Amino acid sequence: MENKNNDGKIWIIGVIMFFLGAGGLYLIMYFFPEPFVKTISEQVETRNVSIVDNGISEAVDKIYDAVLVVRTYQKKQLYATGTGFVYKVDNNNAYILTNNHVIEKGDSIFVEFTNGNLVETKVAGKDTYSDIAVLTVDKKEADKIANIGSSEEAKIGDTVFTVGAPLDADSYSGTVTRGILSGKNRLVGVSLSNSAASDMMMSVLQTDAAINSGNSGGPLVNGNGEVIGITSLKLASTGVEGMGFAIPIETAMNFAERLEKGEAIKRPLLGITMRDLADAQYLYYPRLNDLDITNGVYIEDVNSDSPADKAGLKDGDIITEMDDKQVTSIAYLRYLLFNHNVGDSVKVKVLRGKDTIEITINLSESL
Repeated sequence: MENKNNDGKIWIIGVIMFFLGAGGLYLIMYFFPEPFVKTISEQVETRNVSIVDNGISEAVDKIYDAVLVVRTYQKKQLYATGTGFVYKVDNNNAYILTNNHVIEKGDSIFVEFTNGNLVETKVAGKDTYSDIAVLTVDKKEADKIANIGSSEEAKIGDTVFTVGAPLDADSYSGTVTRGILSGKNRLVGVSLSNSAASDMMMSVLQTDAAINSGNSGGPLVNGNGEVIGITSLKLASTGVEGMGFAIPIETAMNFAERLEKGEAIKRPLLGITMRDLADAQYLYYPRLNDLDITNGVYIEDVNSDSPADKAGLKDGDIITEMDDKQVTSIAYLRYLLFNHNVGDSVKVKVLRGKDTIEITINLSESL
């Protein structure tokens, strides 16, 4: 009984001391608040953060009037439309960049400026594999010249936008779409014909800015209004949205500087007829069905006196590597090959029967 009384007394004393302590602390803070406020303010850093999005109108103004609609005609009938932009002016001409596939089948090419002027152009040069074409008009036609930026300095997540004439150029010319730079150095398969198979590969920029038919040849622009790429491809497949592609401006300008001078683009030649290994296995079954590899390029024929012939490649060889990189397809082999210049040497590994052989090929010019 005595223990219970003692426990009760201790509990009551504890409660009284708690309230006395709390009351004392309150009185101290009430009559002497400054030390406590100062201590708390020293421990807490106050930041004022404001998020403002003023849009990209100023950047758009820098590029807008340099962009134009490209109209391609066959036998005086409109065949295709695309986009282009003025990138340079000299004493006589204004130079326009666009995609080769926009103008390649035309017998006359016109461009329409934002002021409504429709002007016939001359084709200074064009190249199928880079998908770059350069057009010229009288310099007096150009009101504005695009500022050229750098895709190499651009960072993933940067704001980018396009200006172009998607779908119906008469209704939607001058359309601006905005997004971010989603990726760099993407290897994308490109078909140079109407087939579904890729003929070659290109290293491109990826963006989620909307790109549609008619945008091809237009600029991909950074937040400063500088061109960092040329919109060229759109990945269109069931279930895929928001993946557009652009040729890096450094690549485009390298070809443009040569094309505007009328210089032919020369690429190296192997001198072989080839098939993807999977296709060859289907055609030549069972001769190739016991291979331990699944990727490569099968050589059907070696042209007489070609670089491949001189290096010792033979019909039936399978190219498995080039430049120490695995060759997965004809499209990728062309990508690796076209990174070389005429006169370079390239190392390849081939499977001949059960043996792997390394061969050095001295590259000559393509026909």
